[in-house]
Amino acid sequence: MRYKPEAVCTVGLIVVNVAVFMIMTMFGDTEDAVFMLQHGAMYEPFVIEQHEYYRMFTCLFLHFGIDHLLNNMVMLGALGWNLEQEIGKARFLAIYFVSGIAGNILSLFYDLSMENPAVSAGASGSIFGLMGALLYVVILNRGRLGRLSGRGMLIMVALSLYFGFASSGVDNLAHIGGLVSGFILAALLYRKNKTYERSYF
Repeated sequence: MRYKPEAVCTVGLIVVNVAVFMIMTMFGDTEDAVFMLQHGAMYEPFVIEQHEYYRMFTCLFLHFGIDHLLNNMVMLGALGWNLEQEIGKARFLAIYFVSGIAGNILSLFYDLSMENPAVSAGASGSIFGLMGALLYVVILNRGRLGRLSGRGMLIMVALSLYFGFASSGVDNLAHIGGLVSGFILAALLYRKNKTYERSYF
C-alpha cells in the first residue's frame, strides 16, 4: 500500500524553511543581521518608514543560524503533525501564517514604543501560534487528544515562554502574539469531530 502523508502542509513548510536556509548559506552568513536584512528580515524602520510590509511575511522563512532553524523545525514537526491532522490543512495554514504575522505586528509596535528596533526573523511566532491552537483543541477535547494532555500542553507553553525570556536575542513579543492569536483562531475555526477519535503516535 502506498504511503500517503497525513500532514503534508507541515512537511511542506519544513522543506521550504530548510531549502531557504540552505540557499541563504550559499550566499552569505545567516547569523549576520545585515545579510538577513538584505534578504527579507523584519526591521521596524524599513517596515514603517519605507513601507516594506512584505517583511512581516518573508521573515517567517528566515533563520539566524542552524541551531535556530533546527529548534524551530523540530517544534514545527511535533506541533504541526498533531494539529494539521485534527484541524485540517486550510485551517492549519491559516493559523500558521496569521499567527506569525500577528506576532510580528505585536513585536513591531513594541519596537516603536521602545524606540529600539532590532532585526528579527524566524518561524517561532507561527510555531507559538500552532502551540496556542493545539492548547485550545486539547482543552475542547476534555483535556486529551491522542497522547497529548491539557497539563502537558500547559507545561510546554510555560517552558517555551520561560526559555524565551531567559535567553538573549529572542523576540518574546512575537511568541506571545503568536500564542494568543493561535488560541483565538482555533476557537473561531475548530469544530470538534464527534464521529471518531484518532491516535497520533
